[in-house]
Amino acid sequence: MDNFIVTTVRKPTPDVEKLAEEISSKLGGKFVTREDFSFDKLKKLHGTENILLVKKNSLSVVTGDGELFFHPNTAHLRIKNLREGDGDRLIDALKISDGSTVLDCTLGLGSDAIVESFIAGSTGKVVALEINPLIAEIVRRGLKNFSDDSEHVLTAMRRIEVVNVAAENFLPTCADNSFDVVYFDPMFRRPVKKSSGLNAIRPLADGRPLSTEIVREAVRVAKFRVVMKEHRGSDEFARLGFKIVDGGKYSSVTFGVIEK
Repeated sequence: MDNFIVTTVRKPTPDVEKLAEEISSKLGGKFVTREDFSFDKLKKLHGTENILLVKKNSLSVVTGDGELFFHPNTAHLRIKNLREGDGDRLIDALKISDGSTVLDCTLGLGSDAIVESFIAGSTGKVVALEINPLIAEIVRRGLKNFSDDSEHVLTAMRRIEVVNVAAENFLPTCADNSFDVVYFDPMFRRPVKKSSGLNAIRPLADGRPLSTEIVREAVRVAKFRVVMKEHRGSDEFARLGFKIVDGGKYSSVTFGVIEK
């Protein structure tokens, strides 16, 4: 992780300032008092592009491409559709149901993990991995504290277990067949530029392609299947041994599966 600083909103309460100091100690970033500095001024003063901003009820990261904060995004609509009997392309690819266990190796902002958790239910389990400590902290706290949504979405959020670790380090610690499904949503080799909602996360995201070794470990850990999301026409499916199962006629993304 590149260097970053932790600061607060202007005129923070003592509790917010204390939380900022605690988070900076936990994550290893330098805590600086906000005073009346702009973000650009703080970046110049401290030689960084990333600022973890602590607010009363949430965290965000200010990057060179915008401000990244937690929000369930499309999860709300997708869960609403599922409750009304409509399908979901990810769930169709994962083939999970109530009681399923899912290892989501690429948490990101957590929208897919929330939908997975909704389907897995209280008897299932979703463990979501995130290599970047800033993203992991923002989403972990968001999943725990976000309140402006339906009870179905909030309950699904609260059940997700977030682990700040790289998939290549976590998978070898798992027993054979220890999760029903393992899921990857890596940053696309050719980004979908029109996805402006992802712009702020790009400077923090792990841009490395999946390796054959990681996929091999995922196959060992998965009881039923490994699923990967990529852009339409990607060569990654063939390179890594995935069979395309959803062409997504009107979508720029599709899913590939390795069945066991």
